[in-house]
Amino acid sequence: MATKTSGRRMSGALVPIAIAFCWIAPAAAAGPQCPAPSLSSQDQVARYIRESEEAWAKSVATNDPAVVERILAEDFMWVLDGRVLDKKRAVAEAADPGPFLSDTADYVHVRFFGNTAVAQGSETWTKKGGQRGRFIWTDTWVGRGGCWQIVNAQDTVVPLPAQ
Repeated sequence: MATKTSGRRMSGALVPIAIAFCWIAPAAAAGPQCPAPSLSSQDQVARYIRESEEAWAKSVATNDPAVVERILAEDFMWVLDGRVLDKKRAVAEAADPGPFLSDTADYVHVRFFGNTAVAQGSETWTKKGGQRGRFIWTDTWVGRGGCWQIVNAQDTVVPLPAQ
């Protein structure tokens, strides 16, 4: 008899938990809405990555954080000028007026490794006061549930070649 009582008690205790889990789990599994468009081919993904990288470069001078918010994953990490930034800090810095007058992508190469893409490129920038330079960078993109975003970035400032 004790076994039946324990069994009923256990079942009774688990029912509210199971109901709560069934109600919460689908929302948690879905995660935040993907801000990227639905892409059906590797060529479309590569084009999206190149266009997104070019837009990120331009946003450095316009101080528009929308592109950064869209392309960075929630677990994003960035090594920039000896600092490590997460997505929250990267978006905040993108919104702050900085020293850049312009920043233009020179090239973006994209290579795929399953659901991971490595984008490597460079940008040429001009700061207020006329200083010019380049970023050479590598960004790691991951496709999760059809949503392609950057999970890791590494930027290095290099001087422009002598002209």
